[in-house]
Amino acid sequence: RLKEGFAYTFGFPPIRAIILLLALVSFWGMQYTVLVPIFATKILNGGPDALGFLMAASGIGALFGAVYLSTRKSIVGIGKIIAYSPALMGMAIVGFAVSRVMWFSLLMMLLSGLGFILQFASSNTFIQTIVEDDKRARVLSIYTMAFFGVIPFGNLFAGGLANYIGAPNTLILSGVICVLGSIYFARQLPSLKPLVQPIYAKLGITS
Repeated sequence: RLKEGFAYTFGFPPIRAIILLLALVSFWGMQYTVLVPIFATKILNGGPDALGFLMAASGIGALFGAVYLSTRKSIVGIGKIIAYSPALMGMAIVGFAVSRVMWFSLLMMLLSGLGFILQFASSNTFIQTIVEDDKRARVLSIYTMAFFGVIPFGNLFAGGLANYIGAPNTLILSGVICVLGSIYFARQLPSLKPLVQPIYAKLGITS
């Protein structure tokens, strides 16, 4: 059954593309969560309060994204959200990496949280909608692994890389890779859309 789940997930291009994009963003995009303390103390010259405000800003951005997604009536067009939200997150991470003032860092953290939740929640919604009932649990387990299972490795890598090139350069690299992943996924959308349309029609989903 597990083998069948992997075969289904990676054999259907739309789901495969989403899972791979999620894994890429989980590895690179979430590295900022372990490097924020360095920015709060050594770059922004703050303390525990600064760290708390930065992480809160990310949470507020995620909340805004969740509220926005809850207002959507249909999953039609959600592919563009999945495609472009990592770019938003990546650019925000780069902006945060080069920032030396608190207010701009807070704004970038807010946007990074927004981009993260837009991709994570939109991908989850899309997959749960189009996957066949008898395979949903297995596909979602792979989806969860691509997210929660990859983040610790990315954080470990980020810590080691930051020792060599510094925390700002590490996050700049992370953000750029997220943007490149977003662009690559967006370029695949025209070829993925026809594969999803029959499923939408079967489910009665119309634009």
